[in-house]
Amino acid sequence: MKKFRKFLLRFLKYFLILFFGSSIFFVVLYRFVNPPVTALMLIRIVQQKISGEPLKLKKDWKSLEEISPQLQLAVVASEDNRFLEHSGFDLEAIKNARDYNENKKGKKVRGASTISQQTTKNVFLWPDRTWIRKGLEVYFTFLIETVWGKKRIMEVYLNVIELGNGIYGAEAASQKYFHKPAAGLTRDQAALIAAILPNPRKWNPSCPSAYLLNREQWILWNMANIGKLEY
Repeated sequence: MKKFRKFLLRFLKYFLILFFGSSIFFVVLYRFVNPPVTALMLIRIVQQKISGEPLKLKKDWKSLEEISPQLQLAVVASEDNRFLEHSGFDLEAIKNARDYNENKKGKKVRGASTISQQTTKNVFLWPDRTWIRKGLEVYFTFLIETVWGKKRIMEVYLNVIELGNGIYGAEAASQKYFHKPAAGLTRDQAALIAAILPNPRKWNPSCPSAYLLNREQWILWNMANIGKLEY
């Protein structure tokens, strides 16, 4: 029993060294090197393979300067109003979401995930609601906020975010839906792309439903309230 405890402690020690060392290494690496593929992309490929669907993975990395400022503003207006103000977690949004979910039991759950958290989930983790995944999300979000900064987080986010079935990032989405580079997106087109983010594999910004058009109008209104992003 004593030998087993020693073995377990030694194993735990080296596991923690490996985990923290590798996680910090990749976070620092991705500060300067663009992630070639993300955890979510690999998961989707496996899902497509299992279901017998054609394998789809369209992406084309662009620097933040090559992505329309309108789209940058649109995703903030849609997903994370206080992106430039918080340190990875919007405590006010978390409180509001908790109060809403407690009062609306049985209805659709409202989330409070920030752009930083969504970037973490896309690049390093997997879509799940377990406490282990949530704990890792907190850890990696703290790391990218510390090492990357807001501008890099936005750049990675807009290049890896899922925006359709097998479509990832602003450039691939812009070419698919509007046949133009991401740099040339108009304010309306940017708002429509941001509007599909709650369910990007269901909605199409080039053929918007009435619901999607309503979301677009709300996003446009909120973009006007936020004004200009200053990283």
